[in-house]
Amino acid sequence: MSAAAPARAWVFGDNIDTDVLAPGHLMKLAPDDLARHCLEAVNPDFAPNVRPGDVLIAGRNFGLGSSREQAAVSLKRLGLKAVIARSFARIFFRNAINLGLPAFAYDADLPIADGDPIALDVPAGRLDIVNTGGVVALPALAPALTDILDAGGLMPLLERRLKAERSAT
Repeated sequence: MSAAAPARAWVFGDNIDTDVLAPGHLMKLAPDDLARHCLEAVNPDFAPNVRPGDVLIAGRNFGLGSSREQAAVSLKRLGLKAVIARSFARIFFRNAINLGLPAFAYDADLPIADGDPIALDVPAGRLDIVNTGGVVALPALAPALTDILDAGGLMPLLERRLKAERSAT
């Protein structure tokens, strides 16, 4: 692990829906303003205190509800490094990946409490639990999803490919 300060874990339960990630009545707000309300109905301390590099850990069915992309946008704007959940609503999972926000499905209990220091190596799929010295090997993402994340999201990947095609002609 590097000398950088470890990230913090933000732990949530099952069935966190898109309406608490990006409240519907606030959808008129600019993305950064909307992000300031992310998860406030579940944990009012989350958005004001999350730091870039922190990791959200959740239970089953994370991101259920509407297909609003703003749910993943809010987490990304807050600087989260990744979301790890026991399972994801399919459309939230794809929105997160397409926006360059790593999302790992890990269907087992993680010995992590809210606020615990952790270190996540996304490319290696390795989660270090600082307090206990525990290491969790996260499931590998499909190569196509890794390509999207490596590019910073689907749009940057497509822009890079288009630029390469234009350069080749």
